[in-house]
Amino acid sequence: MQLPRVKIQFLNGQLGTVGESADGLLALVCGAAAVAGTFVLNTVYTIRSMDDLAALGVTASNNAILYKHVSEFYDEAEVGTKLVLYPVAPTSTMTTLCDYTKTTEGCIRDLVTKQNGALRGIGIVNVNTAASVASANGLDPDVFTALPKAQQVAEWATTELYAPLFIILEGRNFDASKELKDLTSEKYDRAGIIIGNTEQSSKGACVGTLFGRIASIPVQRNIGRVKDGSLFPTEMYIGAKKIDESASTVATIFEKGYIIARKHVGRSGYYFADDPLACNPEGDYSHITNRRVIDKAYRIAYDTMLDMVLDELEVNVDGTLQVAVIKSWQQTMENAINRRMTANGELSATDGDGCKCYIDETQNVLSTSKVLVNLKVRPYGYARYVDVNLGFLVTS
Repeated sequence: MQLPRVKIQFLNGQLGTVGESADGLLALVCGAAAVAGTFVLNTVYTIRSMDDLAALGVTASNNAILYKHVSEFYDEAEVGTKLVLYPVAPTSTMTTLCDYTKTTEGCIRDLVTKQNGALRGIGIVNVNTAASVASANGLDPDVFTALPKAQQVAEWATTELYAPLFIILEGRNFDASKELKDLTSEKYDRAGIIIGNTEQSSKGACVGTLFGRIASIPVQRNIGRVKDGSLFPTEMYIGAKKIDESASTVATIFEKGYIIARKHVGRSGYYFADDPLACNPEGDYSHITNRRVIDKAYRIAYDTMLDMVLDELEVNVDGTLQVAVIKSWQQTMENAINRRMTANGELSATDGDGCKCYIDETQNVLSTSKVLVNLKVRPYGYARYVDVNLGFLVTS
């Protein structure tokens, strides 16, 4: 006999292709140095500004990389935006950090548990620093072995804690002379890799800038939306070369499923090219935007349905639910999604409705004690490709 519970499964193949908001609560796991008794490794810290970081004793001198990422986070996100810091030993590997079977301090599972499921995304930077050479696949081998682990720990958080999240790995030690691994044939729709940095010839990547942009926008917004303006950094690099001089390299990296910044002709500044995760781009959850949207709907659905667990249900003589009960459940679910998402412009709506809930009337609840609920939300489309036919307007 199982414990009474709510179980939600994601449907796939459905698409055919600062005010304080928990939706943007992100954590930065960073290799760092402890500072006296004010900043201790394997400990969770929540900050809202660079002043809070300074209060922990962290400076550009004693923790240059961490300071850089946090500074770049707040260049994009408003002061007051929450950021969770989880400093770890720089010698830690991404693969070990992401192993969901490891529950000790200094691993992702410990961070997620201590945050009680509140995190929406985690970024990992400046670890495995002893490794200085890229593999034949173009990055530190630890990045690629960590990918499946990152997917597993994110799925664990989703199924066990009802706290879905995504994980972004720093593309360390990028080597343009190597054949970069193609991520579009992978299946990690809760994990991604970013390449490129705000410093020349850096071994890391600009996770701080990426997370600052994510934290500053609603769940349905693409990080590369041109209307939102350029990113804060005035210079961005891929290895030793400026992105301005690396158009073909940017295109190659992007086509293989990595997050990367780019230039737009005629616009100043840099923009993220898109927000892919390490999976088939045709999947419903292949981008951070759709991942954030469906994850928010998941959390709302869980919270709403939890009130229904072990409630008394009026049934018909054949054990099926009475129509009034079904209508009530459907309306309750749709109202919850529409109130907390559609009304905020986070779903594409028709007459104020951005979702549809359906419960099969033929289910025999009396014999199975199970109610199957189908919930679908309508995301936005994104103009990734715009073709214009241009010619002269003349009369013959």
